[in-house]
Amino acid sequence: MPVIPSCLLEPVWVELHALLGGERPVFDPAHPLGCHRRRVPDRVVFEHVVAALVHGSGYERIATPGCSDRTIRRRLKAWAALGIGEQMHALALAAYDQMIGLELADVAVDGCITRAPCGGECAGPSPVDRRKGGLKRSVATEDYGIPLGIACAGANRHDSPLLAPTLAAASAQLDGILPGDRSCHLDAGYDSTVTRQLLDELGFDGHIARKGVPAPIQAGSRWVAERTHSWMNGYGKLRRCTERDAATVDFYLYLAAALVVIRQLIQRARHRYRWPGRPTTKRLK
Repeated sequence: MPVIPSCLLEPVWVELHALLGGERPVFDPAHPLGCHRRRVPDRVVFEHVVAALVHGSGYERIATPGCSDRTIRRRLKAWAALGIGEQMHALALAAYDQMIGLELADVAVDGCITRAPCGGECAGPSPVDRRKGGLKRSVATEDYGIPLGIACAGANRHDSPLLAPTLAAASAQLDGILPGDRSCHLDAGYDSTVTRQLLDELGFDGHIARKGVPAPIQAGSRWVAERTHSWMNGYGKLRRCTERDAATVDFYLYLAAALVVIRQLIQRARHRYRWPGRPTTKRLK
């Protein structure tokens, strides 16, 4: 039984399968003897990777006789090097924009600190967890909360320096398509002259909460970014990231973002379109 509904699993697999170039030979044609162990199918490895993302388990725990933990690590490293996660997320955004429409006039950016007990290139001492290993995830969302771009760093990194790479990642995922009249909603942690200068350079009208003013009074439109963090924290690998390689961390982040986009696409299309075999449950996990 899949760890996520098939209506979410199949679209992501179709995108991954197309990006990898379709079916691959069972045996490597470059092998000198022409025979060795059969290659584990990409679909099998993909299902194990999704299980690791959802449950956050180690690869030794989710490995099966048909797919070892070394195979998962090796294939995952190859996919991350090719930027497959970012490409799947970009395709999911294009599908959402075509069927529902992205609301890009208002962009919200916020950070979230999660655990990273194994350290690594994107880990640092967490200021909220007794300086244990932590990961800071900065996400840019559109007005409904669809994740557009992601940047990550150590948990001890301030939110402000991550604003520029987050907006750059969002622009890259959208292929530079942003409306001329656009706003960026930020909390009081971004309240600085440097942030305002950056938003002016990027063409954003900044709506930044002022320091010293209670949050309920100036909540604004940035609450959707916090809801998006809640959606992404539903995946165990993001709540407790045990990966040390930055490319692999980015792969998991964008894979989770692609699943979030597709889930919201199905949920919102339910009331706008009708198609055979659409999900009957109102809540997709």
